[in-house]
Amino acid sequence: KLASSIIRPREDSWLKSLFVRKVDPRKDAHSNLLAKRETSSLYKLQFHNVKPECLEAYNKICQEVLPKIHEDKHYPCTLVGTWNTWYGEQDQAVHLWRYEGGYPVLTEVMNKLKENQEFAEFRKARSNMLLSRKNQLLLEFSFWNEPVPRSGPNIYELRSYQLRVNEATEYYFHCGIEELTNRIQISFQPGTMIEWGNYWARAIRFRQDSNEAVGGFFSQIGQLYMVHHLWAYKDLQTREDIRNAAWHKHGWEELVYYTVPLIQEMESRIMIPQKTSPLQ
Repeated sequence: KLASSIIRPREDSWLKSLFVRKVDPRKDAHSNLLAKRETSSLYKLQFHNVKPECLEAYNKICQEVLPKIHEDKHYPCTLVGTWNTWYGEQDQAVHLWRYEGGYPVLTEVMNKLKENQEFAEFRKARSNMLLSRKNQLLLEFSFWNEPVPRSGPNIYELRSYQLRVNEATEYYFHCGIEELTNRIQISFQPGTMIEWGNYWARAIRFRQDSNEAVGGFFSQIGQLYMVHHLWAYKDLQTREDIRNAAWHKHGWEELVYYTVPLIQEMESRIMIPQKTSPLQ
């Protein structure tokens, strides 16, 4: 029994040495490797689920108040776009803000808005119209276009990807060796966000012909390991034609093949810009 108790830890240690991925030390955070270095912009993405009977009133007060903050030099932030979801989760509003200067500017804007009586009344009225809300703080991928105002009419697609997170090896030692072997290839990716960025830095060139690429972001606070790609199309048929055309370009199918295993969940929203959105 004594000999058996000594051998068992050694066997476990040997098995772990086969499957535990050796992580190379990095000199910089993933966000600094992936984000644009020439700017320090921080983005806030807001999702508001509105009571169906309140959607019209909600849109009206947003169109009255949000552009005032966007245009007022007292608030160093920019309303990039504001939409209602057309296909996807219904009765939903989506807002994208940019804070040039990062977290200090975000804090400055939030503190100033606390003193804004009109905004306080807006938030109170808005709260009575909402079922739920959430937000994320994002950084912009270095290889994507800067989201700038554009004329319309357009529809917008927000494609959101929940990437896989590397899981601990010990969890799988409760599985059979065959199941462990099958799952090990996915579980020990060398940083799915880094891999995603490496592949899409090449893939984005296949999706620029019709100027459909608006912006690409990854989360910093909120739901983590999230990626959002924002696209603009004339209509749904144009979207279909552009997406199909990509498959006829040499190299696109290979990049899709390698990025799909990095995804845990994905969601597509087709959105219509509100009247005051800079992205039309």
